[in-house]
Amino acid sequence: MKNTSFLAITATTTTMSFICSYFLELYMGNIEQYLALVAVVFIDGFFGITSGIKREGFQTRKAVRVLQRAIVWVGFLTVILMVEKGFAGTAWLSETIIVPFIILQLISALKNASMSGFIKMEELNKLLDRIDNHKGNRK
Repeated sequence: MKNTSFLAITATTTTMSFICSYFLELYMGNIEQYLALVAVVFIDGFFGITSGIKREGFQTRKAVRVLQRAIVWVGFLTVILMVEKGFAGTAWLSETIIVPFIILQLISALKNASMSGFIKMEELNKLLDRIDNHKGNRK
């Protein structure tokens, strides 16, 4: 009985160590992508919360969405990086899926920063006009 318990504990510990070391290597090998993703989500969340406080007061439910969004997108990035690592020729996958999300989050952060008073509306309009230069300037 003692030998069986020891084997079960050893097998469980070995399996968990393997899984944890795999994810540690995955995270540390792509730390820049994880940090960029989390930073963009949190900067948008910060400006969103501050603009929400000015408009309607602090709401815990909306603040928790920032953490939920960060956890979900870190999960997506982890799965994408696992696929990239497991299949040759898929190195483009994380850039194709994550970069559009980051761009949208950055635009949302700019809008929230403007709504919360950190950026003047005129400055935001100038920036947006530079992005879509072919459409002309706002009046």
